[in-house]
Amino acid sequence: MTDTELRLEGFKALVNTLGEVQAERFIALTLREPFDYTHWQRTLWPTESIAALSHAAMQARQQRPEQSPHQL
Repeated sequence: MTDTELRLEGFKALVNTLGEVQAERFIALTLREPFDYTHWQRTLWPTESIAALSHAAMQARQQRPEQSPHQL
């Protein structure tokens, strides 16, 4: 996936989840405030193991209907 495709798919995911206005607002917030993604990830679930997070992610994925990348 190219950078452009990734950006487009990411924006589609935001719009599908938040709606157009809130997606734009989210992007504006992230551009306006300094954000350290690595630090955020390290502190997001401090009491969860990688195995538990992986298991939860797999369960969440199984509950979603199958979508092709072009359906987003």
